[in-house]
Amino acid sequence: MNIQNATRFGQIRLARRLGRSLPWVGAAIALYALGSAIRQKGLFGGAVDTALNAVPFVGGMKNAAEVIRGRDFIRDRAITRIPG
Repeated sequence: MNIQNATRFGQIRLARRLGRSLPWVGAAIALYALGSAIRQKGLFGGAVDTALNAVPFVGGMKNAAEVIRGRDFIRDRAITRIPG
């Protein structure tokens, strides 16, 4: 086995490992964003928004539609100020 074959073997193995971990990376990012979404949209709205974003293709289509539309499908909750 020469150095070129060893390099190619390593590249294939790394690509396979990254390909397997890609869905987990997306789910980890969605979980990280869950807290922010819940603060902005409330418990139910934030959970639904994050769940839709975590589903492959559905999240991408939802985000593309929101960009074209110019606003979110799930609105942010109203900010209530306490007088005093």
